[in-house]
Amino acid sequence: MGRVPGQGHNAAGMNRLPQLFDSNRRWAAGMEARQPGFFGELTAQQAPRYLWIGCSDSRVPANEIVGLAPGELFVHRNVANLVLHNDFSCLSVLQYAIDVLGVEHVMVVGHYGCGGVQAAWEERQLGLVDNWLQSVRDVAHYYRDQLMQLPDDAARRDRLCELNAMIQARRVCRTTIVQQAWERGHPLTVHAWVYSLADGLLRDLGFCVSDLSGAEAEFGRLAGLGTIGAEPRR
Repeated sequence: MGRVPGQGHNAAGMNRLPQLFDSNRRWAAGMEARQPGFFGELTAQQAPRYLWIGCSDSRVPANEIVGLAPGELFVHRNVANLVLHNDFSCLSVLQYAIDVLGVEHVMVVGHYGCGGVQAAWEERQLGLVDNWLQSVRDVAHYYRDQLMQLPDDAARRDRLCELNAMIQARRVCRTTIVQQAWERGHPLTVHAWVYSLADGLLRDLGFCVSDLSGAEAEFGRLAGLGTIGAEPRR
C-alpha cells in the first residue's frame, strides 16, 4: 500500500512532542507573569538549602510536593530512592550539594505504593532493575519476621517503604561526604520521610539527625521491633 503524501512528515512532526513545548511556553509565561524577572534571577545563581533524594516515580514531583520553586530544591531521583555506596551518580550529587551548594538539609523521601519496593517484597522479576533492587530485597529479608507480624501485605509493603527510606537516610549519614561535612562543622541535618500518593501528604518518619552517633541511635529506635505492630501510616 502506498504512503499517503505528507503522512510521514506529519508523523515525524508529532514525534517531536509539540504539545510538551506548548505546555512549556505556557508555564514559562505564567511564571514570568506571576514573578517578573524570575528567570533572570534564576540564571544568576543556584542557592538551594535542601537536597531531595527520592524515587523516579512520575507521581512524586519533588518541588511541587513541598511547594518550592525551581532553584530552591536540589534533586536526585532513582528507582526506590536508594543510596548505594558504589553509585557515583548519587554520591556526586550529594557531594556537590553539600560542598559546593552548601545545602543544610538532606531528605531521603520514599513513597507508599513504590513499584520497586513492591517488586522486591513480592520477589517479582522485572529484568535488569532486579540487580538494582537487590538492596531492597535485602531489607525485606532482614526485617521479614517483623514485617510478617503486620496484618496484611498492604501494611507490610507500607512498612517496607518506611524502613527503606530510613535505611537509605542512615546510608547518607555513613558516607565520607557527610561525615567530613560534620567534622568541619557544616550545619547539616539528614531526614527520612515518606510520601502518600493517596492524600498528597508527607510523613516525617522521625529520623532527623545531625551527627553519626545520633543517626545510629535514631535508626535503632525507629527501625527496631518495637515499632512494628502499630497501625500502618498511609
